[in-house]
Amino acid sequence: MANPQQMKMLRQIQKMQEDMELAQEELANARVEATVGGGVVKATVTGSGTLVAIAIDSSVVDPEDVETLEDLVLASVTEATRQARELQQEKLGAATGGLDAGALGNLGGLGGLLG
Repeated sequence: MANPQQMKMLRQIQKMQEDMELAQEELANARVEATVGGGVVKATVTGSGTLVAIAIDSSVVDPEDVETLEDLVLASVTEATRQARELQQEKLGAATGGLDAGALGNLGGLGGLLG
């Protein structure tokens, strides 16, 4: 039988797990957009980091200069992904109360209550 302290900790972990699931759902539904080149290339990424759209203004499409277009696409995807990571840290950090993965893996003292 678990002692009251272990039960309290178990409830806190269950609450954290619920908060994490909600944060992950919010991230999957969130969209982050980044534009580069004065807005001629835009990348859209979900909050969980999945690239879902690229928009390219026709004015930047030059068959003689594909490298510039490639650089703009890469820059927009990189920036949108960076913003998605920031959003992940914000949402998931709030859900875990600031605990990192190492702290979550080191929850000793539960006496095997989690499996």
